[in-house]
Amino acid sequence: MTVTGICDGRVVIVTGAGRGLGRAHALAFAAEGARVVVNDLGVGLDGAQGDGGVDVTDGTRGDGGSGGDRGPAEAVVEEIRAAGGEAIAHGGDIATPQGAASLIATALGMYGRLDTLVNNAGFLRDRMLVNLEEDEWDAVLRVHLKGHFLPLKHAAAHWRAETKAGRRPQARVINTSSGAGLLGSVGQGNYSAAKAGILGLTLVAAAEMGRYGVQVNAIAPAARTRMTEQTFAETMAAPSGAGEFDAMAPENVSPLVVWLGSAASEGVTGRVFEAEAGRITVMEGWRPGPSLDKGARWTPVEAGDTARLLLSNAETPQVVYGAG
Repeated sequence: MTVTGICDGRVVIVTGAGRGLGRAHALAFAAEGARVVVNDLGVGLDGAQGDGGVDVTDGTRGDGGSGGDRGPAEAVVEEIRAAGGEAIAHGGDIATPQGAASLIATALGMYGRLDTLVNNAGFLRDRMLVNLEEDEWDAVLRVHLKGHFLPLKHAAAHWRAETKAGRRPQARVINTSSGAGLLGSVGQGNYSAAKAGILGLTLVAAAEMGRYGVQVNAIAPAARTRMTEQTFAETMAAPSGAGEFDAMAPENVSPLVVWLGSAASEGVTGRVFEAEAGRITVMEGWRPGPSLDKGARWTPVEAGDTARLLLSNAETPQVVYGAG
């Protein structure tokens, strides 16, 4: 059976695609005609593959684990094939140069092209800042921020080479941030910093890579995953009544991701979207607010009085998650 849709003929990579949001994205892309590279290391929620107790949201091993189980990635591949689509599993660690390079090489070697990269993999090591250990900080920034940068770097090199060879792509990158990256989240200083960094990376990549036919956007999704269904059990619970809308199903986020990953999103780049349940929101980031210019150097007292005056005319910031 030939599957057709808005991604017909495109080749899509999704990282952390063995479960949760990544799995939903991979299946949704395949349903729209894409050939999908399903990346996942298959680590359990308890970090059973030698990673020292990592909480995993979408199947990526963190630092120093002994390797994961290809089962989740292979299971998603089989689901796609059973529905008439095309897919291949990739089990490399995308937060290493070798793993990221092999990810891009897998798409090119199997399908001869790469059109869309969805950076999704990640996990949590939540602690209040005074209890947060350096290795917990490093592990989370490694898998989220480095795990976005390295696949993006290798994909960008390919697309730049294609453009220089006269084959300008309609390439797309969708990065995965979070409300924690937009507003902060109590007990998640490492995760919030990593997700905020992904937003900055998205803006820079969109500006740098547009000349090569590459559009780069980010999403801040809210959905039920192996982590959130425990941490936010009441909010994330599936409905009990038959036929009720499952607001927190990860599949609700995927349609926007698929559209952003398609040629139909032409002209949309450097933007951040929240996606939750049936709602899509365009986020508007930092921009100048109230300002005063003395034309000379302030004294500390003057600077303080001016800052208070400006704050009295500024919009009240949204509350950090978990702070109120």
